[in-house]
Amino acid sequence: MSKPDVLLYEEEAWASGFLRLAGIDEAGRGPLAGPVVAAAVIFDPDYIRKELVPTFGKLTDSKAMSEKWREEYFQTLENCAHAQIGVGIIEPAEIDEINILKATHKAMGLAASQVNADFALVDGLPVKGLPCDHQAIVKGDALSVSISAASIIAKVTRDHMMVELDAQYPEYGFAAHKGYGTKKHLEALQKYGAIPAHRQSFRPVAELRQGELF
Repeated sequence: MSKPDVLLYEEEAWASGFLRLAGIDEAGRGPLAGPVVAAAVIFDPDYIRKELVPTFGKLTDSKAMSEKWREEYFQTLENCAHAQIGVGIIEPAEIDEINILKATHKAMGLAASQVNADFALVDGLPVKGLPCDHQAIVKGDALSVSISAASIIAKVTRDHMMVELDAQYPEYGFAAHKGYGTKKHLEALQKYGAIPAHRQSFRPVAELRQGELF
């Protein structure tokens, strides 16, 4: 029986001697508000082969899953004795200071450091500053079970943070749009102005600041 496609990259890395193999992904590069969050997930190889993939099937990008499915998978990972999880969070003020690309890479580095990875599979393009060697895989969240898991952890962690922010600032609707530039969010920005959770360097927040006092 051939091994599942979602394990091809993992099997290659394990065969090369990398036992602490982490999947890494991020959530929140594009929103106007809230942090950027990255996650790193290391699985026990036998657990992936014998339990995770047979149970959950062909995993994919967290954004393509329903919220109910993401939450279920998130809880499974959080309570899994065969998975180690690291999370890196960069808040809006630092995003404004160093730019979103550097902030995303820093978050990924923090997540990888927490699990002491010796190699990583990363969604998208190569990452500067990771504490280990890595392989960048375009659309990796649909091709690697480890990256898919990291995608889930990063997105659900960030979504939970945005729901908490919504409780503090209900007028902005953060629980619904998670900080992205939806029509409702832009209307709230015009009406109420920006708050510290907004990325002041991002358009249209930066444009709004030209005519507003903060």
